[in-house]
Amino acid sequence: MVNRLADATSPYLLQHADNPVDWWPWGPEAFAEAERRGVPVLLSVGYAACHWCHVMAHESFEDDGVAGYLNERFVAVKVDREERPDVDAVYMEAVQAATGQGGWPMTVFLTPEKDPFYFGTYFPPEPRHGMPSFRQVLEGVDAAWRERPEEVGEVAARIRADLAERASVYGAGAHHPPAEADLRQALAGLARSFDDKRGGFGGAPKFPPAMAVEFLLRHHARTGDGDALRMAERTCEAMARGGIYDQLGGGFARYAVDAEWVVPHFEKMLYDNALLLRVYLHLWRATGDGQARRIALETADFLLRELRTPEGGFASALDADSVDPATGKSAEGAYYAWTPGQLTEALGAEDGALAVRLFEVTGTFEHGASVLQLLSDPAEAEAEAYARIRARLLAVRAERPAPARDDKVVAAWNGLAIAALAETGALLDRPDLVEAAVRAADLLLAVHLTPEGRLLRTSRDGRAGTNVGVLEDYADTAEGFLALYAVTGDSEWLGLAGGLLDTVLVHFADEASGALYDTADDAEQLIRRPQDPTDNATPSGWTAAANALLTYAAYTGSALHRTAAERALGIVGALAARAPRFIGWGLAAAEALTDGPREVAVVGPASDPATAGLHRTALLATAPGAVVALGEPGATDVPLLADRPLLDGRPAAYVCRHFTCDAPTADRAALAASLGARE
Repeated sequence: MVNRLADATSPYLLQHADNPVDWWPWGPEAFAEAERRGVPVLLSVGYAACHWCHVMAHESFEDDGVAGYLNERFVAVKVDREERPDVDAVYMEAVQAATGQGGWPMTVFLTPEKDPFYFGTYFPPEPRHGMPSFRQVLEGVDAAWRERPEEVGEVAARIRADLAERASVYGAGAHHPPAEADLRQALAGLARSFDDKRGGFGGAPKFPPAMAVEFLLRHHARTGDGDALRMAERTCEAMARGGIYDQLGGGFARYAVDAEWVVPHFEKMLYDNALLLRVYLHLWRATGDGQARRIALETADFLLRELRTPEGGFASALDADSVDPATGKSAEGAYYAWTPGQLTEALGAEDGALAVRLFEVTGTFEHGASVLQLLSDPAEAEAEAYARIRARLLAVRAERPAPARDDKVVAAWNGLAIAALAETGALLDRPDLVEAAVRAADLLLAVHLTPEGRLLRTSRDGRAGTNVGVLEDYADTAEGFLALYAVTGDSEWLGLAGGLLDTVLVHFADEASGALYDTADDAEQLIRRPQDPTDNATPSGWTAAANALLTYAAYTGSALHRTAAERALGIVGALAARAPRFIGWGLAAAEALTDGPREVAVVGPASDPATAGLHRTALLATAPGAVVALGEPGATDVPLLADRPLLDGRPAAYVCRHFTCDAPTADRAALAASLGARE
């Protein structure tokens, strides 16, 4: 038996296609059915790599008795939060407001008019730790719906009114773009929450603060502030040495459950790894740190090896759980953890003992297994053995049952990966990474971009899903295309980015205030239009769009795009002091705005090595948000390149702010000095 999810493109929905629950996908048909039958809607939201989503599915949604009761008295709707972040955001806000917490799986009961009236997250199959069982919740909601409909209606109306009150448009236009004082206050706020001993911000659990670190690196580059660099370096080193980083295969887990970065929640997300790849690359660019370079390359290789799809895009995630060969049961982290005995079996006694010591295998988990850490570099005499051990363990691990892969392609997250891979390939002499970025961008153009110039959010196996793009899809895809232009000099990418950003201005911007919404004005109307300028696991669509608008304006001289970026960044000034950890991408964009950003035009024949040398130096710039244009003499397709002649017949670089340029130079050292580039 299969249900209505059998034709979905979402791997998460497909995981539920053979449940006895008669699931409906989100859509008007489901709510019309609830209206026809006079029953409430159970909305269940999760994602494919979510551990507790799998647990609740196995305990409740695969249970024939629970499913029978649910099918008789409710219309059950299943949503992949990664396909419909708008649906997730609106109802998660209600859950958090009502319960003080949130998470996935998210369980919400709605009227046929989509109004929520009862909330929760995971419910166990039996009452536990003060939580009712899922069956008890179903019975209680059903009884209230049938016996006290007026009370249910009053609750739903009150919640809708509360959400509407919260939905007042952020007054971005009422604030000036962040001033120097705002950026200093943000830095002070980050310093107060910085964990000086263990890196990162706050206590357990600890999430990789990629957006905040990007701000710290840009602030240091612009001001020379040593504290900003110290926080960035300490955080990056702690994450790279801890269990959150895959010491064998590269790539980062979603977060650490402890404050020391030791015990990860093992799911690996594309967005985390794309963002962290770029952060470690930028740390290397700023300092020349060898560990940062290694982590960047290993993470890039992880993306290509384990997340690239046959069509050239990048899959969303790897599950936390996999089958443990010792027990035959699915367990979190089974693919990644080792016991001393397993290391000895794989490596022999001598290398096994060295591996136990190098990787701190001391029984972090049950049954004496440990995640691998690398708290100090191998001694010079151990370097060869370390390389041999690592390669052997990676090969042995590949024989274990692998975690499942959520292989849907999300436009926004692929945009982040495109930007990171393009820059890494260019700066670390890995043309294969640039080629991978171009191929992923080509997939977005071929499958996700409609003839009308609108983006679809997801695809799978080269087949587009039906969900329309949200703000982060347009902003992060534009970010990827802009990075591709900087690296390749192919102006088509700049034009495509401009088209996406024009759509942002037409369909996502509030004309009166300059604020940005997460959904387009012609998208499905939910109980409120979601809007959030703060970062979550990914950069806020609002501030990602502001950053891309600013970059595009620097290439083109467009006052329209520049003004839109400045207005959108007004919200950063309002939040910089209060919530710097959650406005990091906006703070990074504000650093670029404060610095200019600088505009670098490199002009010369493509065949001349001197042109390539100047181009590479320009890409090494640490000046915040610096944009790099590359073209032949006489190029007119990019405004920044117009009227830029050669210098005495030689390739030249022009460094400008607001299209006002310093004297051109053919000297790489002089160019590096003007841009804070480390040669």
